[in-house]
Amino acid sequence: MVYSSQELAAHLFHLEQQLLQPSTRRDEVALRSLLAEDFREFGSSGLIYTRQQVISALAGESPQTVTISDPLCHQLAEDIALLTYRSTRTIALKVGSDALRSSLWVYRDGRWQMIFHQGTPI
Repeated sequence: MVYSSQELAAHLFHLEQQLLQPSTRRDEVALRSLLAEDFREFGSSGLIYTRQQVISALAGESPQTVTISDPLCHQLAEDIALLTYRSTRTIALKVGSDALRSSLWVYRDGRWQMIFHQGTPI
């Protein structure tokens, strides 16, 4: 599928926001669709997580709200895009932490999937 720069940014940020929704975070089928098989995450703890580790961890996560600000999308190749943004996490009406986030998305098998993610607390 061919996207304009603005359409691609809107589409990928929509997918990114889906990943931040509690209902998606607890849905293994949805996560497997959105996260590439070879997905990796560099956690703020310094640990590296695989797709399965992330899926398992999210299944037991406490409900939270995450908002995105300052979104940028850079298309690096026809089938690769880098998203960066600032996130604010709120748990039980208490503002938690802010982070700078980056996600690398690849277009495979007719859909965009996240292959890498990193969040850096600020």
